[in-house]
Amino acid sequence: MLDGMAIVVLIAYSWLAWSVQSQEAPIDPIYAGIRERGVLRVAVDPGYRPFVEERDGMLVGFDIDLARALAAELGLEVVFVRSGFDALYDQLTSQQADLIASALPYAPEQGYRARFSQPYFDGGLMLVTRADSAIGSLSDLRERRLGVILGSEADALARRFALSTPVTIYEADEEAMLIVALRSGAVDALILDHVAALGALSTGDLRIAAALSYEPYVLAMPASAFQLELAINRALQQLDERGLLSALRQQWMGAP
Repeated sequence: MLDGMAIVVLIAYSWLAWSVQSQEAPIDPIYAGIRERGVLRVAVDPGYRPFVEERDGMLVGFDIDLARALAAELGLEVVFVRSGFDALYDQLTSQQADLIASALPYAPEQGYRARFSQPYFDGGLMLVTRADSAIGSLSDLRERRLGVILGSEADALARRFALSTPVTIYEADEEAMLIVALRSGAVDALILDHVAALGALSTGDLRIAAALSYEPYVLAMPASAFQLELAINRALQQLDERGLLSALRQQWMGAP
């Protein structure tokens, strides 16, 4: 026979087990608010072509089309919240926006106030050569000519490379000047960011010989928005599988 203490323990254990099993799943307040409103508020900085820009008072670009497609995939309307780039995260913490879609590099140091989607674009540096060139890496540029934008990350990378390898660095103020120099044979290769590199490939006479760095672009949402993160990642994967990301790269960057 069970004594009184044992009965009390059994009752307490049974109540605890019932209470745990009957609890509802944790609620993401951000996603709950989005579903209630039926609107996804997306913070953007209209200052970076071709991801977000303003034309005749209208926002257009890769990220604008992507945000609209994501909202449609989730059965939501979309509203864009204009912001300067430096204030994008503040739009999340002040609850003015639910999502950032603005050529945003992955920034783990912002993890205390944001969580991130899977990457949807690599904005890193690319080595671009003529299509008939045998150059396949930076090491093949010994005693050759390398073109970069003056003062850019590519310029800094080229200068570091030149400390250990004899190479002539050709600097220009604009990408168009570099591309003309490459096509004419004035330089043997260029270092460009991925967006510029894809645009340069549109005529078919140039190619990306190597990726030199990786800079993932992601979507950001409030740190508490775990259900929104799952929904955004699922929608991103579905859109990618249907070819939308490739189509957007072709539309906005001229990717072959």
